[in-house]
Amino acid sequence: MSDIDDGLHTPVDATRGIGTPPVDALRAAGTGGPPAGGPAFDSDHPPRADLVSDCVHCGFCLTTCPTYVLWGEEMDSPRGRIHLIGQGLSGEPLSDSMVTHFDRCLGCMACVTACPSGVRYDRLIEDTRAQVERRHPRTARERALRTAIFALFPYPQRLRLLRGPLRAYQMSGLQKLVARSGLLQRLAPTLATLESLAPRLRGVPRPPARVRARGTRRAVVGMLTGCVQSAFFPDVNAATVRVLAAEGCEVLIPPGQGCCGALSVHNGRRAEAQRFARKLIDTFERCGMDWFVVNAAGCGSTLKEYDELLADDPVYAERAAAFTAKVRDLSELLAELGPVARRHPLPLTVAYHDACHLGHAQGVRAQPRALLRGIPGVELRAIADPEICCGSAGVWNVLNPAPAAELGDRKAKAVLATGADLLVTANPGCLMQVAAAVRRRGASIALAHTAHVLDASIRNLGPDALLDRD
Repeated sequence: MSDIDDGLHTPVDATRGIGTPPVDALRAAGTGGPPAGGPAFDSDHPPRADLVSDCVHCGFCLTTCPTYVLWGEEMDSPRGRIHLIGQGLSGEPLSDSMVTHFDRCLGCMACVTACPSGVRYDRLIEDTRAQVERRHPRTARERALRTAIFALFPYPQRLRLLRGPLRAYQMSGLQKLVARSGLLQRLAPTLATLESLAPRLRGVPRPPARVRARGTRRAVVGMLTGCVQSAFFPDVNAATVRVLAAEGCEVLIPPGQGCCGALSVHNGRRAEAQRFARKLIDTFERCGMDWFVVNAAGCGSTLKEYDELLADDPVYAERAAAFTAKVRDLSELLAELGPVARRHPLPLTVAYHDACHLGHAQGVRAQPRALLRGIPGVELRAIADPEICCGSAGVWNVLNPAPAAELGDRKAKAVLATGADLLVTANPGCLMQVAAAVRRRGASIALAHTAHVLDASIRNLGPDALLDRD
């Protein structure tokens, strides 16, 4: 290990403390493959040595880490990856092996919840991934796949262009035929993953730019419509608007809003994420909103960190901090306001799944459960191993289809074991991932967003409105 101390590549002790992982295994994992040339990290927001040193390698994170649960490999655990980051800070090159272990992290942040020392693994892996994306040469295939993903997913209008062909494919019966043949899985597993994740599309009109509050106006809220959410789950947005209006909120949805940058920032594309963030701030800060509401967990976690993302921007730093202070998950805002709309009974057993970027990254767990329990007739059932990610993790399931399917199957088994009528969660990726895994098992369960359930109760639609969702 190099002993460089130039103010940037500060030597760190990444194996101190009780429960230190096997040093030989750690050292070997950091030196596989040809060196990229020079130290792993440059001076542009490298992972912080003080955060690395916070890790005492106690091992509390191991049983909550999806990749460690799958493979039992030390370097595919949070403490193993922190050791590799420490090696990079001490001057080791950014090897292919290092990058492989960083890429395998889902970014679910279950380790952050589990860590008794408060290690900011979220900040470490985010800064590390930005370094990897700038400094590590990927293969032609990897570059092509990532280019395609980020030319499509962060752009709602481009995603909406897929709705027509996809709906025709689903309604023609061809989708079922392709699934039974298994041919697509054998020839193109990435394409097969995308095909299997596609939800059943519903025709829903786009919400207007302004929706008045019902009754006394209690708040003015801006609302993110999202990328995947607006293209493939417009019914979630429609239900969200109706619930907010029923609870006395005037809802503002400016046309032309774009991506929030979540997929980009979670995959190390920092400059791209900053561009998206600036545009979104420009779009909404003129609205005169009291709060900014998000109904997708992955988006919400990034929006709540705009102040960090744009901290070095002299034009946007203060504006980003002011914007971040207004961001609320839908369930957070409804819990803060308190209910005014009448809840009608929904006699249903519900399994609530904590989306990782809502439960772990934002710490929002009690609010959605309290909202669901506030509906007469709803019985909540716990899902086993709730801290383990379902395998969606933004686009991780597209980049890593085989292990993502394993995690999806594990989650589907746990969900079905509850015997619940309905699975409820608050993230589009989770809805698609679990639905695909349930179908692979030849089973079925109705799925809904938290907003769907609240909307059905407030409008007195009865349980059938939700049980038809699969």
